[in-house]
Amino acid sequence: MSEKPLSKRQQNILEFTSGYMDENGRPPTIREIGKAVGINSTSVVNYNLGKLEDKGYLDRDPDVSRGLRLTQKARQYGLSLGIAATSIRDAIDRLVRIPLAGDIVAGLPVTTFPTYDEEDAVELSRSMLSEKPEGLFALRVRGDSMIDAMVNDGDIVILKPQYEARNGDMVAVWLRNDTTTLKHFYNEGKKIRLQPANPTMDAIYVDPAEVQIQGRVLMVLRQTH
Repeated sequence: MSEKPLSKRQQNILEFTSGYMDENGRPPTIREIGKAVGINSTSVVNYNLGKLEDKGYLDRDPDVSRGLRLTQKARQYGLSLGIAATSIRDAIDRLVRIPLAGDIVAGLPVTTFPTYDEEDAVELSRSMLSEKPEGLFALRVRGDSMIDAMVNDGDIVILKPQYEARNGDMVAVWLRNDTTTLKHFYNEGKKIRLQPANPTMDAIYVDPAEVQIQGRVLMVLRQTH
């Protein structure tokens, strides 16, 4: 039995998604798709994305706001219709996967984030990165201590692993009591100051021997909910 062809609505969603990824280097959100193709209901967009996933045109990560990935079948679809073939191919080829290591609290320190799970990843265009993607990792932010640095609860930060930092760098820090936190780093000699970007919260002062920097924040991916 032959596969049922894509509906016009599904074609529009697929074409918009591929074009958006080509232009912006990342997938669109559900609301952006709906607005572009004239669908007011996010549940209707989700339904059609599910159909595209079932038919092999998309892979989806339900836990990530922009968790769409075009498949090779989507590329073949573009070739067969003569539309956006280059855009689809380039969008697929330029994406890199950054492992999502877990959560980190922008607030009071909490238990260290878990080890990497290769099944969890954030997909980005290479053009968005100022560093080579090898070795980079991502963390999902919990809390609001960094809101004045434009880092909100639920956002994802991309980090470069390193063990030293300059004053003012935003870093993921491991403390000797086996907790981690995301803060601005300041070396004040006898003490390390971990400074939140929220005027309602106090800085954390710790001995240098109690601090181990895990990585420096390169970029923030805002998550819409």
